Amino acid sequence: MTRKTVRIAMNGVTGRMGYRQHLVRSILALREQGGLDLGDGTVLWPDPVLVGRSAHKLRPLAERHGLEHWSTDLDAVLADDSVDIYFDAQVTAAREEAVQKAVAAGKHVYCEKPTATSFGGALELARLADAAGVKHGVVQDKLFLPGLLKLRRLVEGGFFGRILTVRGEFGYWVFEGDWQQAQRPSWNYRAEDGGGIAADMFPHWEYVLHELFGPVRTVQARVTTHIPRRWDENGKPYEATADDAAYGIFELEGGIVAQINSSWAVRVHRDELVEFQVDGTEGSAVAGLRGCRVQHRSATPKPVWNPDVPVAESFRDQWQEVPDNADFDNGFKTQWELFLRHVVRDEPWRWDLMAGARGVQLAELGARSSAEGRRLDVPELRR
Repeated sequence: MTRKTVRIAMNGVTGRMGYRQHLVRSILALREQGGLDLGDGTVLWPDPVLVGRSAHKLRPLAERHGLEHWSTDLDAVLADDSVDIYFDAQVTAAREEAVQKAVAAGKHVYCEKPTATSFGGALELARLADAAGVKHGVVQDKLFLPGLLKLRRLVEGGFFGRILTVRGEFGYWVFEGDWQQAQRPSWNYRAEDGGGIAADMFPHWEYVLHELFGPVRTVQARVTTHIPRRWDENGKPYEATADDAAYGIFELEGGIVAQINSSWAVRVHRDELVEFQVDGTEGSAVAGLRGCRVQHRSATPKPVWNPDVPVAESFRDQWQEVPDNADFDNGFKTQWELFLRHVVRDEPWRWDLMAGARGVQLAELGARSSAEGRRLDVPELRR
């Protein structure tokens, strides 16, 4: 076996997502399994260089995991010719400038979404990366969740017949932070810092809809701030300037209608924190993060509307669980493996910065639709 080292500058790993999903459950997990076997006698060994603004956070994090390299000087890291890939999981407002620097330094780029705070900025990043000839990718983790992998299996197998509608519910109650600590960082609720649930979640819904059902062609949305006052990590009250709920109706190419509600001000009464119900002429499915249940046309019951008597049947029991039929790895890790193969072996890859720009475009159009109170067309992007 030949071991090939790939050095990855990882910016933003002191944050929740950057640390848990990208550093620990993806890059360090790959090291724990002995590297990424490319299948040709070569094992890819990821060597992370931790980057951030705070030395007192980076140093103990590196020591905890036995990592030698960390820095608070992004420019110096990008100037290092031994660094192959730049990864960004910073707050959204800091991402665009950092990715521009990485592209200018000739680094391959992999980053979280949204890729920028504006559609114009996101589109420019994609075009700059193309012009520089670097490989680039955007995290689209929900495509690799077990529940959505099962849903994709159903779509590609023709289970639904003609798909009519998609209905999505996402969210949970995020505590205000006064008497119980909030589960999300305060910047999420400040528009000036790139916060807002539409900016956060509409890019997710764009790629889920685009990949599984078809491109989004129109959007009509209502975004709002249900909880206007919150408390930050230091217990200091602040005014929420970003939206905490977004309700969207999306028409897809081919006529499928999708409705997706996103809220950080809703209490959960569903099996998983996100669920998608897909209804078609031949069958329906409800997919979450891990599970997926189906009801075929031939086994669809005939409910009778009668509000005068108690319901005597369990509607949930009338659905059949889709079996795993495979071992599902962490979705973030799976996409990291694909991106590393793309960089080293030039294997196929389609989740690039242009795909990231589509997500930012949809979020921006959703906010504009809400402000103007009308449905808007979603133009097709050209490179």
